[in-house]
Amino acid sequence: MRTIELNKRQEQILQIVKDNGPITGEHIADRLNLTRATLRPDLAILTMSGYLDARPRVGYFYTGKTGTQLLSENLKKILVKEYQSIPIVVPENVSVYDAICTMFLEDVGTLFVVDKASKLVGVLSRKDLLRASIGKQELTTLPVNIIMTRMPNITVCRREDLLIDAAKELIEKQIDALPIIKDTDEGFELVGRLTKTNITKAFVALAEE
Repeated sequence: MRTIELNKRQEQILQIVKDNGPITGEHIADRLNLTRATLRPDLAILTMSGYLDARPRVGYFYTGKTGTQLLSENLKKILVKEYQSIPIVVPENVSVYDAICTMFLEDVGTLFVVDKASKLVGVLSRKDLLRASIGKQELTTLPVNIIMTRMPNITVCRREDLLIDAAKELIEKQIDALPIIKDTDEGFELVGRLTKTNITKAFVALAEE
């Protein structure tokens, strides 16, 4: 589709749309001192060949790229804070039994453990709780701080991080969720969570746009 040779006027139209898009056909015609009807064939060719796209009540805008390239560029602009969700937390002295109940009732795959100052001190996954429940330990008296993952082994992200980078961490570490933290003098303040579901929502939203 992109192998067609553009004439001089079509190249002028492309440049106008690149510099000013989105722009209506009427405004393009005005800049070239031509009528809208005269430009109609050129605009049709540029649109069908994929150089331009058009939307009702918006006008023409330059693509010059494949849909995959545009999607990739948009993904690389999204920040974690745009799709973060509320973390489900438990105190570090809660029992494994209560943590299992919380995970079940909240329908989540990861719990975040906080200290008395509400700072992040650990993470509990389904695997952690399952591993503890398989043993012969008394779950109602066993505190989660015995089995949780602690710093520096917790993978975290921050609100201003790129969503695509956080997604890579989830894949690389083979985990279901990341705690979103804010750095303070007293430690890591837990401000959110990022899950595979959050990332799926972002992907769907991009496709619908």
